[in-house]
Amino acid sequence: MQERPKPNENQRRLYQLAEGQGGYFTARQAEALAYSANKRNYHVRAGNWIREGWGIYRLALFPQTERPDLLLWWLWSRDRSGHPLGVYSHRTALSLHDITDLMPTRIDMTVPKGFRRGAPIPSVLQLHYADLSAEEIERINGVPATTVLRAICDLWQSREVSYDVLRSALAEGSRRGKISRKQIQAASRNPEWKEAITTLKQGRTA
Repeated sequence: MQERPKPNENQRRLYQLAEGQGGYFTARQAEALAYSANKRNYHVRAGNWIREGWGIYRLALFPQTERPDLLLWWLWSRDRSGHPLGVYSHRTALSLHDITDLMPTRIDMTVPKGFRRGAPIPSVLQLHYADLSAEEIERINGVPATTVLRAICDLWQSREVSYDVLRSALAEGSRRGKISRKQIQAASRNPEWKEAITTLKQGRTA
């Protein structure tokens, strides 16, 4: 029986990179590992890779994740250097944290204020513009999402969901240890979020 050829160093590096992205990778990432356009086309034709669009590929034999669409749209948000900039936020973040039963019809993603794309924004995405700090971002199932508290504060500000839903999310997040006392104290000192925290903690109507 003929042995399968052993993967070379570039193949191993590509797998390691894709492994951290749910099996997905971009054309730019592949190119950095010496996969030219001809080589990329060869792997697609050979069935080793699946072309997912927008210069995004997936390893054909890599197990599918529960939410492959989130990996795709995160990679879609890459800048000219190939670095994804999007962070899932608002209702989508609360859903990823499994804090509420909210089922958003569109995917909420926060991008930096200077984010620009030459093509129209896909209708499945609802983009929000803000410069997030590292402390406001967590990683869930391979993609970045805002913390529970940041998602609650964002939704308070946007008035997209009811006060009762946000109050329940704050209580549930605190009960499950996803919102710390330190986070609450920091948000209470932030003029932008102080009203939201005070109102939700005291149980007053917004």
